[in-house]
Amino acid sequence: MTRQVSVLFVCMGNICRSPTAEGVFRHRVEAAGLKDRFVIDSAGTHGYHVGEPPDARSMEYALKRGYDLSAQRSRKVKASDFAAFDHVVAMDHDNLKLLQAICPPEHQHKLSLMMSHAARRDSDVVPDPYYGGGKGFDLVLDYLESAAEGLLRKLTQQAK
Repeated sequence: MTRQVSVLFVCMGNICRSPTAEGVFRHRVEAAGLKDRFVIDSAGTHGYHVGEPPDARSMEYALKRGYDLSAQRSRKVKASDFAAFDHVVAMDHDNLKLLQAICPPEHQHKLSLMMSHAARRDSDVVPDPYYGGGKGFDLVLDYLESAAEGLLRKLTQQAK
């Protein structure tokens, strides 16, 4: 049996970008018939919303594209995540820097930016839609769909 690959998606509050990334990636993994080969989660670098569901706008726009985020609850990144997960994927440079600051040296190689996995290259970060309107949530989904495809392709090729 092939070892499971674990992926943790991280943004600031774990209510917009990272839960959406988790939902999009989980959907792609399931569609590829690889559900049993992955452990997928999301977390925030800050604990502002611990225990809360994703932002209502994130859930609304995700659901329009077939991604159900309603079962997710926000949590903060914990020290044990760096050992527990094979890949810790940040949505932007600020959150990547925060992760780099708390990640033990032996796990630094697990850190990456979400958009580094995307074929779409008009941005190197997934922008935070929290203070904007609906177009921002659609843009986040566009970016995450591209990056999720690239990440899944990369991880399945590595497993061969």
